[in-house]
Amino acid sequence: MSLRPHSNVATGLLGSPTRNLGMGVGFVLIVMALSVASYVAAGWNLGDAVYMVVMTVYTVGYGEVRPVDTPLLRGITIATIVFGCTGIIFVTGALVQFITVNQLTQILGLKRMNTRIDQLKDHVIVCGFGRLGNVLAHDLHQGGASFVILEMGEAEAEHARTFGYLCLQGDATDEDSLIAAGIERARTLATVLPNDAANVFITLSARSLNPELEIIARGELPSTERKLLQAGANHVILPTHIGAERIAEMILYKETARFLRDSGRMKNFEAVLHTLGLEIDVVSAAPDSPIVGQTVAEVERESDGAFFIVQLNRRDGDAITNPAPDLRIAAGDGVVFVGRGARTRALSDLFSAGPFRTRAR
Repeated sequence: MSLRPHSNVATGLLGSPTRNLGMGVGFVLIVMALSVASYVAAGWNLGDAVYMVVMTVYTVGYGEVRPVDTPLLRGITIATIVFGCTGIIFVTGALVQFITVNQLTQILGLKRMNTRIDQLKDHVIVCGFGRLGNVLAHDLHQGGASFVILEMGEAEAEHARTFGYLCLQGDATDEDSLIAAGIERARTLATVLPNDAANVFITLSARSLNPELEIIARGELPSTERKLLQAGANHVILPTHIGAERIAEMILYKETARFLRDSGRMKNFEAVLHTLGLEIDVVSAAPDSPIVGQTVAEVERESDGAFFIVQLNRRDGDAITNPAPDLRIAAGDGVVFVGRGARTRALSDLFSAGPFRTRAR
């Protein structure tokens, strides 16, 4: 969340602490410089002048390095005492104000943030504000979703707050931190830490605290996917596989990839589908897939409604939109389909031989 409202209140009451501190320091430096120059003009050497001015301004009072026995020297000394000491008092007050206002702002901001978190219901908890967490939080914010970020790093947590996000600094593997984030009232938890062991532990803790919670977990290694699912994750995302399959998609089906990924209208359409629990994607049929040789209607029927095929990209480059139900799928064909959110699991169950290279989104 943003702490600016509290800062504005403090600024209105006390002025800007930073500006006051800067003005005070600048004033003292000017007074000291003029005093040193005046002593030098009166016949003192630079070292004696600086020493005299510093002792006078900081009210140390060890004694004069030279006799102050002329009206001119006494006048310079009096002016240095009056303006220098006044400036030091002002700087001291501004420094206290700077420290106090910042601490007060932080306390009020954290209290207000905790109050807002306590009022949340059916929200999303994002564990980790790294590269993936940053993008995820941005998309959730753009979509108007209520969410809380759990981040252990102080710098990362402060960075999240500068965007206006609700962020708790804490260890997501600690159940107390999850409870503070309102996990018992949340609808979804996304753990996107780059540490597989931490993601597994968070998934276990979250599932025990809220059996009805939807958990989406990030995995770095393919072997972690099964562990995350066994720990209670509903969906597992493998960012490395997603990137690799996206590249393969662009190489194998350039036109379709450009149509699906680079079109502004398609991106908007995909967002609409996502709100309805549907997603559009393109996958390729491996040569040993059991669907090779089957018709579009047969594949859709075996999927039991998990998806339907909207386009076939032949290996020779032809793209067939709205393919006929009796059109047969050949090895190497790209299949563009619209499926439900859980389509990855449905495809895995339906084609155990792995005919598709698909990616969880």
